[in-house]
Amino acid sequence: MALPPPDPEFVLRGTSAAVHTLHFSCGGQEPDVPILFSGSESGFIHVWNLKTRRVETALDGHGRKSVYCLETMDDKDRLLSQGRDQRICLWDLAEGRTSVMDSIFTENVGFCRCSLLKVAQGRWLMATAAKALEEVQVLELPSKTSVCTLKPEVGAKLGMPMCLKLWQLHCGSQPLLLAGYEDGSVVLWNVSVGKALSRLVCHQEPVMSLDFDLEKAKGISGSSEKVLSIWSLNEQQNLQVYKTHTLVNAGISDLTIRPDKKILATAGWDHRIRIFGWKKLKPLAVLDYHTATVHCVSFSDHQHPSERLLAAGSKDHCISIWSIYTQT
Repeated sequence: MALPPPDPEFVLRGTSAAVHTLHFSCGGQEPDVPILFSGSESGFIHVWNLKTRRVETALDGHGRKSVYCLETMDDKDRLLSQGRDQRICLWDLAEGRTSVMDSIFTENVGFCRCSLLKVAQGRWLMATAAKALEEVQVLELPSKTSVCTLKPEVGAKLGMPMCLKLWQLHCGSQPLLLAGYEDGSVVLWNVSVGKALSRLVCHQEPVMSLDFDLEKAKGISGSSEKVLSIWSLNEQQNLQVYKTHTLVNAGISDLTIRPDKKILATAGWDHRIRIFGWKKLKPLAVLDYHTATVHCVSFSDHQHPSERLLAAGSKDHCISIWSIYTQT
């Protein structure tokens, strides 16, 4: 008999607004305190201490406009945030500071999260939706130098980029970008030459979220439909549909593959979090706690598998924290 789905380990309340993005920083050495960053519709970034389960700091740098992307750069003291004020902020949080060190004005009006890739010590690439509707801009950080602008071919009609994922096979290899577009297609770009390598129509509706497993050269995307699309990348760097999985209810806001590539979590418009085995996309659990749309899901970067957590942020102002399938 299947085990009943678990309850959350605990619930974080106190954002006073819908939660749009989550990012863990737990992988440090002891006695580092595990941290969860959350970005809310009210424009605040909350820094949660996961031992005390309380907010340690509230950061306010986006003019009270929704924050929808958070990433750390090397450690929890360097934070990148993106908001609906069309700005990407770089924060210095060392020694209790709460200051924005630098910011980038993207001039993009959408809600496509930027994507970060570390290419060398102290150097990152960042892909972000550009001012021109269909374009993606790639910058180098911290210099903010433009690397390239990725423009679809004339007449391609992809619409806006909706989700981005920068990656490279190994350090020093050419950076590549997977981008999901408004027309339902996923495009693989070579960032070095600014050229599209492959395009695959995965969905009838805009691609809301995607993730990619570069070890298996396999990715997954979700949209406002009832379908998860799993696709693979062959040796010639062509994208191909691998399989599809039909969901009970339509609408995926976010999805993420756990760092160990064992399981996958989806955030649903139906208020539910769904857990799948990544290898065969076998449904494992439906986590039913929230009372409104789940906007985001994130796995922790704990070094020990037994400590791993899953966080989900919702329109209901709550963040649920789960300990699930942690044994390898």
